[in-house]
Amino acid sequence: QVQLVESGGGLVQAGGSLRLSCVASGSFFRIYTMGWYRQAPGKQRDLVADISSGDTINVADSVKGRFTISRDNAKNTVYLQMTRLEPDDTAVYFCYARITRVERGSWRNYWGQGTQVTVSS
Repeated sequence: QVQLVESGGGLVQAGGSLRLSCVASGSFFRIYTMGWYRQAPGKQRDLVADISSGDTINVADSVKGRFTISRDNAKNTVYLQMTRLEPDDTAVYFCYARITRVERGSWRNYWGQGTQVTVSS
């Protein structure tokens, strides 16, 4: 079993900051890319940012310069530091991790349960 557990969401005023964390636990061989998607009501789930095991970072244009992704491989954790938050950032934020369960096994994406971020104007 592999579990991803997010924390750090909440309600914040526009211009404020939040830091999301996501920890992967369970039985697995290797974690490759980790990242964050978000889904606002009535909209599709979109990539916010992700970071490879080699620290290559991909960030959506809508959050570039405001959000920073990082990871701690020793803790199997990925972080999303969100600053200068805007009402349009309101969404459920989902963590994901690309994981192989066994050596030479095929990878698959695992997802967290989501954490709500609400930005008031």
